[in-house]
Amino acid sequence: MSDPTIEQARAAADAAAAEANRLQAEAQAALTRAQEAAAAATQAVEAAKAQAASLQAPPAPASPSGPPQVGPLSAEQVDAVRRGYAFEGPALELGALINGTPQPDVQVRVPLGMLNRHGLVAGATGTGKTRTLQALAEQLSAAGVPVFAADIKGDLSGVAAPGVANPKLTARTAGIGQDWSPESFPVEFFSLGGAGTGVPIRATVSGFGPLLLAKVLGLNETQASSLALVFHYAEDHGLALADLEDLRAVLQWLSGDEGKADLAGLGGISGATIGVILRELVGFADAGADGFFGEPEIDTREFLRTAPDGRGIVSLLEVPGVADRPALYSTFLMWLLADLFNDLPEVGDPEKPKLVFFFDEAHLLFADASKDFLDQVIRTVRLIRSKGVGIVFVTQTPKDVPGEVLGQLGSRVQHQLRAFTPDDAKALRATVQTYPRSGYDLEQVLTGLGIGEAVVTVMNENGAPTPVAWTRLRAPQALMAPMPADAMTAAVAASPLQAKYGTALDRETASELLTAKMNAAAEADKAEKDAAAQAKADAAADKLAAAEARKDAAARKEADRERAAAQREAEHQAAARNRAMQQGVSVVTKVLGNRQTQRMLGDVLGGIFGTRRRGR
Repeated sequence: MSDPTIEQARAAADAAAAEANRLQAEAQAALTRAQEAAAAATQAVEAAKAQAASLQAPPAPASPSGPPQVGPLSAEQVDAVRRGYAFEGPALELGALINGTPQPDVQVRVPLGMLNRHGLVAGATGTGKTRTLQALAEQLSAAGVPVFAADIKGDLSGVAAPGVANPKLTARTAGIGQDWSPESFPVEFFSLGGAGTGVPIRATVSGFGPLLLAKVLGLNETQASSLALVFHYAEDHGLALADLEDLRAVLQWLSGDEGKADLAGLGGISGATIGVILRELVGFADAGADGFFGEPEIDTREFLRTAPDGRGIVSLLEVPGVADRPALYSTFLMWLLADLFNDLPEVGDPEKPKLVFFFDEAHLLFADASKDFLDQVIRTVRLIRSKGVGIVFVTQTPKDVPGEVLGQLGSRVQHQLRAFTPDDAKALRATVQTYPRSGYDLEQVLTGLGIGEAVVTVMNENGAPTPVAWTRLRAPQALMAPMPADAMTAAVAASPLQAKYGTALDRETASELLTAKMNAAAEADKAEKDAAAQAKADAAADKLAAAEARKDAAARKEADRERAAAQREAEHQAAARNRAMQQGVSVVTKVLGNRQTQRMLGDVLGGIFGTRRRGR
């Protein structure tokens, strides 16, 4: 069968279903009129009998009048519900009372000014919690109240696009008295550190704080207190903790040789504890948390904005893969609340909230939470209402939320609960006991609710609980499906916040400061070692030079000695020669002084030179 044929068949089926619903409604109305006529006839007969009997007996009490009870509530109880939800001030429309069938004239509502008394939307998977959240967010936006919600499954993004009518939707909304029309609402998309489609939301490690970080790292009390001391040390020493690398740098500094003295002054943090924290930080970063921590840090007042037309902006946090990072997701939302609590001024009881914060998958927040963390959550929930912020926890069963927190919630929208196990049955009975008395068998009603139905009780304008009401909830006016990806990308690109928060900053923080400090220490150590080595080399050179000098001095001394000896020898020999010469001169003188010798020499010389006279 071709696609057009399938569509035609579906359309025909939807039209047939709508016609069947219309005929069923007409039949029900006819049956109701017949019942009313029968009741009136019965009343007339009874009145005639009573009038006849009054002639013979004392007057008897009048018999009850009105149509017979067709649902779990009597007419008086239905009227009590009607009066209980008829508020004078502005209110959000939740839906219509069900008493066997929907009662369009009995609308169930919640006062707008009471939403800062917080609330709970609970129910099993697939019972319509997300659509309830969407319908509430839409009406809050229309009333000028900003909304923050986490879009865990991605289908809340449709709030930015108008809904699409179909016969089933039209029949349902008409049956509860809802004048439905398609509508879109102003939406700002955010993402955790840019993981997903949206303006990146980042927080600094310093802003996140040691208590929340200890919770998300799964540290025990001793380790958490040690982490708090590390934060204190960083603040005292001007070490900005912007990202996880900064915190790792501080921890490595304290555990290294350079920081031993600082570590000793922190009050007994063991190296083993620092090692545990460092290992947990590595795992935390590997899980994708590195992208969330950094600068620029989001200003949480961005979530309090309204559109130019006065409607509240719906801030949707896209959280893909939250099941893989439940601790980061839940703890981040708690950080947002804590930051709002610290920054916002006291406003008392405003006519409408400044912000309504939907905390989806709330059970992730309380899983494995320390006592200190739970105390902070309870304190925040109790006190943040005076800052004009309402919190709506969305989870599967009320038992997911600690009793101290449940006690602070003024409104409850309870979708179907399932009791498949003894623990489920016990939880169901415990839930029933927390409701005001009503005409319902709540154990039966809560397990038999249809999709898009809930048991509702809220806080009225005087702060008292309203009657318990089995309610068929209103349908959202925006698209009940994910917004097309290209449209989301275009919306994020056009956001004025993208220019402010889109690009991460990398200024000089603890990591850079400590790296420079460690590099300087390393250079100083190297210079010291080089100086020591040079001094050692110089000493060795001096020692060698001294040895050479001593050797040269010895050689010179030996040469001098040898020269002196040679000189003495030469002088001795010269003296000997002189003596010998003097002795020779003396002999010659003696010989030459002899007259006989002189005569002989004369003769010889005369013969030689011819001066001697020759004899004749």
